[in-house]
Amino acid sequence: MNPILDQIAKTRVVPVIAIENAADAPALGRALLAGGLPLAEITFRTAAGEEAIRRMAAEVPEVLVGAGTVLNAAQAQAALSAGAKFIVSPGLDAETVKFCLQKNIPVFPGCATPSEMQCALNLGLTHLKFFPAQQAGGLAYLKAVSAAYTMLRFIPTGGIGPGNLREYLAFGKIIACGGSWMCQKDLICAGKWEEITRLCGEAAAIAKGWSQL
Repeated sequence: MNPILDQIAKTRVVPVIAIENAADAPALGRALLAGGLPLAEITFRTAAGEEAIRRMAAEVPEVLVGAGTVLNAAQAQAALSAGAKFIVSPGLDAETVKFCLQKNIPVFPGCATPSEMQCALNLGLTHLKFFPAQQAGGLAYLKAVSAAYTMLRFIPTGGIGPGNLREYLAFGKIIACGGSWMCQKDLICAGKWEEITRLCGEAAAIAKGWSQL
């Protein structure tokens, strides 16, 4: 298994982060690390995303930093140049996938339908983001759809939190779950690092019981 994919599978929870001020990135990275989640998907939803990736990757190297909400190959290149180690997209874009595969960088496009999953599989992928997880039908839907694709594994994101995280992680085709509840914008903007660490610790404790590769 790819070492980056291996770390994601061992951590089991991917904090999804929209950060407004890149200067907050190092402190946030240390909060994630202290809470037992040495992993961050910093999204391109804000103008600070690229610089936040650069700051966290450089100043808190113990945290595996990836880029989220990547919409095209140009953004993927910018993310990689900033230090991102994996790429996450909300949807399936063939050019972005091909770019990442050429660079040997793990890429997880968002897929919610059998057609998207089959297209991703034919592009050479075996690990996908299931998005938006709850809104698309939740765990029951994923179990039904994924039955046809025994070689695929998933990172569900969207509507997942402490109340249903354990249930998702119990399904063998799920390697990790993404979520933003432990590092919401208001907590980051207010510099509530101890609260972020506490929420990460709760998520890590749930995930610990379902560690798998």
